[in-house]
Amino acid sequence: MTGSRHAIAFTLNDEAVNAEVAANLLLIDLLRTQFGLHGVKRSCEMEVCGACTVLVDELPASSCTMLAVDVDGRAVLTIEGLGGPDRLDPIQEAFVRHGAVQCGFCTPGFILTTRALLAACRTRACKDW
Repeated sequence: MTGSRHAIAFTLNDEAVNAEVAANLLLIDLLRTQFGLHGVKRSCEMEVCGACTVLVDELPASSCTMLAVDVDGRAVLTIEGLGGPDRLDPIQEAFVRHGAVQCGFCTPGFILTTRALLAACRTRACKDW
């Protein structure tokens, strides 16, 4: 820690990363500016719309209100960490196959939340949702 800056280390899309961040830096800003991950979108900034959703330790989190320092030691998954143009994740494939993309702005949040819900149901933790 240097002044109001903090050294953090976390897993981002299955890769160990480090960053030095201001205490008040939002996770969305870290992801978009330092790591170039633009699948996470800024919209309502009130934890309502889901456009900024990422998974933190496999649970949906609003990156527009979460501080970057709060992911220290944790695992973050963004839409970029799923499939790619040549290999889509099965949830992405299902969204494409069924035309569930609308304008696409919120789709990454829908896909990540669906992934978390399915994972919870596989472990019988659906009642927590």
